Amino acid sequence: MSSPTAAPSAPISTRPWLALGALCIGFFMILVDMTIVAVAQPAIQRALDTDVNGVIWVSSAYLLTYAVPMLVAGRLGDRFGPKRIYQLGLIVFTVASVLCGLAESIEMLILARGLQGVGAALITPQTMALITRMFPAEKRGAAMGVWGTVAGVATLLGPLAGGILVDGLGWEWIFFVNVPVGIIGLVLAWKLVPTVPTNKRNVDLIGVALSGIGMTALVFGIQDGEKYHWAPWIWALIGIGVAVMGLFVYWQHKILQVRSSAEPLVPLKLFLDRNFSLASLGIATMGFATAGMMVPLMYYLQLVGGLSPTESAVVTVPMAVLTGVLAPIVGRQVDKVNPRNIIATALLLNAIAIAWLGVIATPTTPIWQLLLPVSLMGIASSGIWAPLGATATRNLPMNSAGAGAGVYNTTRLIGSVLGSAAVGALMQTRIAAEVPAFGAQSMDAMVGQLPAAVRDGFSSAMGQSLFLPAAALLLGVVAATFMAKPRHMTASADKRPVETGPEAATAATRD
Repeated sequence: MSSPTAAPSAPISTRPWLALGALCIGFFMILVDMTIVAVAQPAIQRALDTDVNGVIWVSSAYLLTYAVPMLVAGRLGDRFGPKRIYQLGLIVFTVASVLCGLAESIEMLILARGLQGVGAALITPQTMALITRMFPAEKRGAAMGVWGTVAGVATLLGPLAGGILVDGLGWEWIFFVNVPVGIIGLVLAWKLVPTVPTNKRNVDLIGVALSGIGMTALVFGIQDGEKYHWAPWIWALIGIGVAVMGLFVYWQHKILQVRSSAEPLVPLKLFLDRNFSLASLGIATMGFATAGMMVPLMYYLQLVGGLSPTESAVVTVPMAVLTGVLAPIVGRQVDKVNPRNIIATALLLNAIAIAWLGVIATPTTPIWQLLLPVSLMGIASSGIWAPLGATATRNLPMNSAGAGAGVYNTTRLIGSVLGSAAVGALMQTRIAAEVPAFGAQSMDAMVGQLPAAVRDGFSSAMGQSLFLPAAALLLGVVAATFMAKPRHMTASADKRPVETGPEAATAATRD
């Protein structure tokens, strides 16, 4: 049974917009950190005297420790309160950032990045869970619009800030810059974010172990498969991951059957909500496309176009700006019209934009032509991130907000892992096919602009690689077309007052 330990619903709705602003600081910080490191990788490689594999593990360690605890973090928010877990995540992330900046070896940096991932995993599901708890259904889309704006601004500032900090102060400062942001975010969260009712059921420890083992095996196998040339043991590891995750799903079902006192890590009843299931699939395809398209795009801009990392980041500015400007406008519309129409259209436009970019990726294409599909991506993204988040959580009972946010964000992250691995493997295949003389040459050796003789074949390989993330988005389009109209838009919902307190959980479950 649920036992509220905090004040009733009054504090939840007194200053929701200020509280949202405080939450966005932590969310902004971890999003910036994901993009800022990519720009600094060459400088880190030189400074710490390591190889490319070592630098890859700086990102892989973060990805592993971000993905694996995500489900647990969502349930911890339900158990101990999302505000407390959010603050704990900020502390962990900030301390880890200091350790990253002080790292004197690649091994120390990898360990510190792993700790950063744990902090990010604690933060991420709490932001969505608290939006669900603080805002009634008819205002949640606008709140998610602000959340989407933060994502757009972070996408803009990450690569640009990375280039400026690395060139001006050194790679260490891409981590040290998190310290004042983390402190400010912690103080504002303490003052502005409300304490909400919690669920006193025990944490499913067996589910924690199964999900951790299964997710680690899957993420490691997918992320490093190409690195180890998809050796048999990699496939065996992925198979073990799939099997353990299947056992995890069975265990979650078993808990519900025997009515254990332990709270399931993933309440399977979440997937009875059609919109939650379809939105989770949609965000997985968006994560696949976003992570997958950036790698060939950056290689094309730098190795074919001869742009520096900072100049390459500038090419993506229209996408980030348009997303940031349009996201709050689209968010308000999500509260008034069926989000299915917005999401399906936006996913389709994003697929067209990425495929368009793949078609025109040639050595002679002027930058202004590349900006057209990049801008279309920005317009499309404004109708994807926030509307999908609002649609996924809008109908969930309040006592499942943390679990729902954890599952939703985990599917996004797994989509990103799959996208990065699949597109990376496709890139290698297409390079070998389009530039046979280059096929045996390691990607690690490609530094600076390529010789003119191989630019055409290499750009074709990068363009063809972009078609895979575009195709993945079409699956999201299909999922979005089957979304149901949110309950607050139905005639029956309009006739009754919107519930925002603890009673809402009972009402939502009854519905």
